[in-house]
Parts: sequence; C-alpha cells; structure tokens
Amino acid sequence: QVQLVESGGGLVQAGGSLGLSCVASGRTFSRSAMGWFRQAPGKEREFVAGIGGSGDFTSYADSVKGRFTISRDNVKNAVYLQMNSLKPEDTAVYYCVADSPLSYVRWYKSDSWNYWGQGTQVTVSS
Repeated sequence: QVQLVESGGGLVQAGGSLGLSCVASGRTFSRSAMGWFRQAPGKEREFVAGIGGSGDFTSYADSVKGRFTISRDNVKNAVYLQMNSLKPEDTAVYYCVADSPLSYVRWYKSDSWNYWGQGTQVTVSS
C-alpha cells in the first residue's frame, strides 16, 4: 500500500521560514514527479510546486516563486518544500503528491496526481 506522510507543519510568524517533508512508502517514486498542493479554508485546493523524477526540473505557482523551493531525495524516497518569507495568505493544509503521468503543464491540476498524503497544517500569523 502506497503512503505519503508529510511532516514539518506548524505555526510561524509572517516573514519566517518552515520546511515540509514528505516520505513515501510502498513503492519507489524515483522516476515519477512529486509535488505539493495546499488548501486554505473556504478555498479550492491549489498547486504549489512540482519536481521531476530526476530533480532537474521544477515548477512553481506564481504566488510562491522566489520564496519556496522544492527538492527531493530519491534515496530516501522523499520530497521537501522549503518555505521562506512566509505570508499569512500561505496559511493552509499542505499536501504531498506523487506520480503524475502527465506533462508538467498539467501538474497544476489536482486530478493529474495519483497519490496524495493526508496533509499537514501550516499557519502563518501576522
């Protein structure tokens, strides 16, 4: 059974930093894209960042470009999201995703991903 387990969420002040981790088990994703989505209260789930299987290609939502960095460790079967210069509008539940058989241009669509984690809460106070 495939599982994606996120960790690292929490409460941080605006302007601060937080790092999220996601470790996969049940299968290897070294040749598959992985990424992050988020969902704020009352809003639709939105794409945050994605990374190709080899780690040499990344894609970001405009709202996080220059502040967030996605990376992966294929030995650990893990993906990470380093979040800097956090803003209150970054408050959301963050979900790890894995295995999109589609081109990166489709990564922003939630139904492009086959596996989802349970989510971790990130709260940014003003």
